[in-house]
This record gives sequence, structure tokens and C-alpha cells, in this order.
Amino acid sequence: MIIVNLILKLICINYLNLLIKIFMLKPNQKSESPKKNQVEKMFDSISFEYDLLNGIMTFNSHKRWKKNILNIAKKLKPKNALDIATGTADIAINLGSISDCKVVGVDISEQMLDVGRKKITKMKLDESITLETGDAENLNFKDNYFDLVTIGFGVRNFQDLEKGLRESFRVLNKEGTLIILETSVPKNRIMKLFYSIFTRTYIPIMARIFSKDKSAYNYLLNSAELFPSGTKFSNILKSVGFADVLIKPKLFGSSTIYVATK
Repeated sequence: MIIVNLILKLICINYLNLLIKIFMLKPNQKSESPKKNQVEKMFDSISFEYDLLNGIMTFNSHKRWKKNILNIAKKLKPKNALDIATGTADIAINLGSISDCKVVGVDISEQMLDVGRKKITKMKLDESITLETGDAENLNFKDNYFDLVTIGFGVRNFQDLEKGLRESFRVLNKEGTLIILETSVPKNRIMKLFYSIFTRTYIPIMARIFSKDKSAYNYLLNSAELFPSGTKFSNILKSVGFADVLIKPKLFGSSTIYVATK
């Protein structure tokens, strides 16, 4: 009973601390520097432990969801693909396994890319995958260039969501496909309650134990809850020109894959 009480107290303390930080830091609040600069610094600061914590916090479900992206992509048989907000390059590495497909991964965090480059070199995929520093809202590629664009857990960090999506639309060829994996909040009330308890207790505790930048994970949690997921996001995709948007909820709606054609 004493142990249970201690655990409950720890959860309450973490929960209260998190609420305080959330009210102090919101993804869309105005600051002296643009959101993308804040995001760049944030991911630079957590680049070393990002893969470890991503696995711990999702119980490695993120790997299965990224494999889902690969399975969808294989059917499209792309010859060139762009992975935006590639981070440590998990999705880019998966796409690199597609026969005769050249992959470019871009991200604003150079330190995240450094981690990705080491993984690519270790797997001997340097010839098929290239990583570059790049801004999702100002891509340095020609119009109608890629067969496929993927974005994993990145669109909610765009400073201007619609501008970033329009850039993805611009660089896709006329028959190209956009695949997005992003966090979402379950619609079912019971699952939403469990989701809230999990994200407001387990994840903050893991961040406290394993991360040197707890505020980064507070931001990621809050931005996930504020993101216009599901039908709302589908409508945004259609508003910038995409058609036939397919919505694939994962893990009771805690994450979602969107497949859209140009």
C-alpha cells in the first residue's frame, strides 16, 4: 500500500509539473524566434536519445507504423522519393529497400541528420539514400520532381501547415503520392481517457528519466493534442490540392496514416 501511494504521488507531481509547463509553452504561441527555429533547437537537443525514447514511449509501435508506410510505398514502385522531416532517417531507410528507388531525406535539425547518416552508413545504404538540411516550407527541389513524398511525425511541427503541404504538392509529379504518419487523439471516449492518462503520466516520467530536455517532450505532447487530425486534416490536404485522401487510424486512433494523391 505504501508503494502504491508513492507511485500515485509521483504521478500527481509529474502531472502538475507538466500542466505548468504546458501553460508556459504552447506550440503556436508568439515568441522572439520563429517556431521553426525553436523546433530546430529542440530536436538538436534530443537527437542523441530520440530513437531510444521513441521506442520506449510507443512500445516500438512506431516501427510497425513506418513499415506500414513502406508497404504502401512498395505498391507505388517509386523511382525517387522525398522524406520530409526525416529526423534520424527511419522512414528514408525503409524506403531505401525499394528496388531502384533513390531517396532524399530533409530535416532542419543537422544533429538529427547526423544520427541518421551514421545509421545509413552502418547499413551500407549511402548509394541509395541522401540526407540534406532543408526546410519543409521552402524545399530546394524542382516542380513535379518526386514520385513519392513521405512525412513521419513532422507536419505538426510546421510553422505554416498549409505552406508546407503546398510545397509537398509542388515537388510531387502529377501522379505522385503523399504519405503522412502523424499523432492523433482517439475519438472513442474510453480510449481517449486511457490515451490522456498514458500521455500525461508514463511519457513525462520516461522523459524525466531518459532525456536531458524534458520541455521538448512536453511540447511534443501538447502539439499532438492541438493538431487537427482525422477529417479536419484531410480537408486541409484537399484545400491545398490533394485528392482521394485515405485515412488509416493506428492503435485505436493514437496515430494516423494519411495517403493522398496529387
